[in-house]
Amino acid sequence: MKLKFLSAAVAAALLASAGASHADEDLVFTLKNGTNSVLTNFHTSPVGVDEWEDDVFGKQVLNPGESMDITIADGRDVCKYDMRFEFEEDSDLDTTTDTQNLCEMSSYTIHE
Repeated sequence: MKLKFLSAAVAAALLASAGASHADEDLVFTLKNGTNSVLTNFHTSPVGVDEWEDDVFGKQVLNPGESMDITIADGRDVCKYDMRFEFEEDSDLDTTTDTQNLCEMSSYTIHE
């Protein structure tokens, strides 16, 4: 168990220090739900693409306070992605969007 944790920590540190040089590899980061609502859908698209790509979650959701490892393995050589966050229907939160350089981060927290 300690070895898995250590391996994950080393991988996250390498990703954080790698910068744009790893744009041609899978983009991996931890998505944290810092809201009080269930995050039901998470879409990404490279900046400049006019349509949202498939929901990254599939059938999963991200409950308040939970984290999930996200891998974007689309084969593109880009780092900047638009992100779209959709919450459960009875939530007080509206759909939210943001743009980030995913090559430069190891985690992202969505807040209210």
